[in-house]
This record gives sequence, structure tokens and C-alpha cells, in this order.
Amino acid sequence: MGQTLSEPVKEKHSDSGHDDRLLFASSAMQGWRISMEDAHTAELTLADKKGYSFFGVYDGHGGQNIAKYSGAHLHERIARDPAFPNNIEEAIKSGFLGTDEDLRNDSQYANDPSGCTAVTSIITPQNQVYVGNAGDSRAVISIDGIANPMSNDHKPVNKEESDRITKAGGFVEFGRGNGNLALSRAIGDFEFKQNPSLTPEHQIVTAYPDVRKEDITEKTEFLVLACDGIWDCLTSQQVVNFIRREISVHRNLQKACENLMERCLAKDSELGGIGCDNMTVIIVGFLNGKVVDDWYDWMALRYGKVGHEYEESDNRQQKGDDSEYNDDDSDEGLEIPADTSTEDYVTDDTDLENQNELTIDDIPTQHRRDSSSSFSSVESGNSSRSNSTDSVSKADNDKSETIDSPISNPPQSPHNSKSLTDDKTTINAPLSPGGKTKTYDSATWPSLPKKDQNRKQ
Repeated sequence: MGQTLSEPVKEKHSDSGHDDRLLFASSAMQGWRISMEDAHTAELTLADKKGYSFFGVYDGHGGQNIAKYSGAHLHERIARDPAFPNNIEEAIKSGFLGTDEDLRNDSQYANDPSGCTAVTSIITPQNQVYVGNAGDSRAVISIDGIANPMSNDHKPVNKEESDRITKAGGFVEFGRGNGNLALSRAIGDFEFKQNPSLTPEHQIVTAYPDVRKEDITEKTEFLVLACDGIWDCLTSQQVVNFIRREISVHRNLQKACENLMERCLAKDSELGGIGCDNMTVIIVGFLNGKVVDDWYDWMALRYGKVGHEYEESDNRQQKGDDSEYNDDDSDEGLEIPADTSTEDYVTDDTDLENQNELTIDDIPTQHRRDSSSSFSSVESGNSSRSNSTDSVSKADNDKSETIDSPISNPPQSPHNSKSLTDDKTTINAPLSPGGKTKTYDSATWPSLPKKDQNRKQ
């Protein structure tokens, strides 16, 4: 188990925003870990390309530097790729590999031992969602309340991954690549990319992503991106159920993110690593022509009706998918999942005594929406920020289209990458009224305004 604190850092760094197509919220929490190594990015307008939005979660291990860099630059690399926007699949693949190469060519990072996962999404004007993933962070999309996987967890025990590792001269031991790393794809981790006779896509660890595409329909509810600090505790379907329940009792996406992390946080760090990791989650709702308040009402009314039969019991020990799964934490040493009990989340005063499953009819009148209680706290394209103190579960019918070409025939890795200088900022740009990028890393959290006490959280 990795090093932990005597008490968890429960301060949450949260953001939210929307435009006329999407609404999103994000939140990150250090938890029991001695440092915060996650980064995430939310950009309603990707690099001034109207109609394209980008969201990404980067789970660092062995340090914060690679995650910080990726959160600040990967979306830019994708947006400026010659294939974008005509061939988004190729632009994502090239962007991942190009970011990895940029880091390797930069003397500041070439010898850095750290690495990070990357799970990213691009939403297009054509109402399509593209997800690129390398590592064991995950993306899940809720369609009629069913959790549809948009990524695969890249673990060394998976056959495709173990075959590549072996062919590259490595081995899998105790479920880890070379007995060390508990994931098989990542940006950075250059220690595992040393075979000069192989291309980057065929190294022991590769940054080459899987890419999936999903059409947004009237049944598409929301997308979840999160690091394994969430998915090690709950299945994909349990996360979808949790978010839908939060909305059904009229909590906004930001509060849902924060409560989800509280739900996964371990009560103590003595018996195992589950619930002790850094946690980052982004939820993206698809408005489908609705205004924000109407979307929340629409979602609340669907709970218990559409998708209700898929709501499984909330068993904290059930996690992972039906495929081979390594439950070791990718951040640190081997972990023993001896006790997966986690801290009960507390959402508001009415939940202190009773946290049973609720339906729409159970909502007290004072908690129902009125004209003075709105989920929307920003104008179109704006963002509100707050500082609060307080493993793929396979769906019965996966409707997403996997458009990843065989790894044996990847695009050429770029060779004209620009070496980038030291980026010491912790936010590469504030989320402005134009919906520009806002990227958090793990070095220094910004000072954020207090919550609006008059707005229902």
C-alpha cells in the first residue's frame, strides 16, 4: 500500500459550467494520499473550435509532473493535429503519442520517473462523443440509465496487453508489468519504453489509446470520466445509479461529484488501499435542446422509471468488469483489499439519519425545485468554482462503437514535436465566459470563492 496520511485531506476543488449543448461539473480530492497527483481539464470550447468540447482526467503515479503536463497540453496537441477535426480518431491517437514524445524530447521531463493515465472525451457539433483512453482511468456513458463502457481498463493481466509486454521483452508478475507497474498503457513511464527496435505503440508500456465513438440521442443522459480512485470502489453501473439518484433528489452535478468521492473515501487507511487513493471525477450532461433546469427536471423524473430495473444493490465490494482484473492500485506498491468499507457520504441535514434509496415521491416538499432554487449558477459558457471542505461493469448491450484500429497498425508517431519549456503554472487558463480551458494539476490548488449559500447545493 502506498504512503498515507493520518487523516484524509477532504477539501474538494470543484467547478461547473455549461453552454447551450452541455453542462458539466468536476471535483478533485487528495484523500488519504500524502500528495495530489491527479490533474483534469474541462474546456467547453476546444482551442477556439466552435462546437467542440474537451474533458480529460489524468491519474498520476510516481509523481505529479507528467499528469500536470498532460492536463495542460494534451487537448492542445489533439486540436492542432492535421487530422482534426476531419478524423478525430486519428487526431486523438496522434495527440496521445505526440504528447508522450514531447515529454521525452524535453530535458525537463526525459528522466522523470512518473507517468499518468489519460481518459479524454471530445464532444462534436454532430452530437458524437469520442473517448480516448490509455491506462485504468475510465469513461462511462449513461443511456436510459444503463452504464455503457466507453473505455477498457488497460491492465497487464489482460491478454492483449500481456502479449505486447512479453513481445517487448518484459514480463507480468503479481499482475504488474515487470513486477512493478499495475497498468499497461500510460503517458510517461519512460523506464518501460526502452526497446530501440520497437515503435512507441509496441513498448512494454505505451501511450497508444483505445478510441470509442458514441452517438448522442434523446436517450443519452450523461458521461462520467474518473480515475481509478472511484472505479476501484464502485462498478460503472453503481456510479451511474449514484449520480441518477443524486439528481433525483435535486442535487446538481457538482454536488453529485463531491458526494461520489465522499461515498468512495475509506474510513481508515490501515487495512487496504481501496478508498485511499486520490479521486477526480467529471460528469458531462447532454442537454439535447433543453435548458439546464429542464434537463435536471427531466433526469429527476426518469429516476425509478427509465433504467430502474438496472439499479443493482449498492455493494461496495463489487467492482471491476467481467474480464480479468488486477485490483492493485496503479500508483504504489501491492495492496491487499482486506477491507473495502468506505465512509458514508453526508449530503444535507435530512440525510443524517436516513440514507435509504429515495424516489421522486419520497422527496420532501422543501427539497423540491422552486423558483429560488436553481441548479444553474452560470450563464452560457461561464463557470462557477467552489472550494468545499467538507471496474468496467459490462452493460447488457454496449452500444458504443469501437473505432480503434489494431495496435499492430497504428499511425506514425510524430517526429517534429516541439520541445516545450517549463510550465510552472497550476492553471493554464481560467475558464472564461468564452468557455476556455481550465486545467487543475496537483501542485498548488487555487484559492476559490466560497459557495453561494443561497443556492441549493
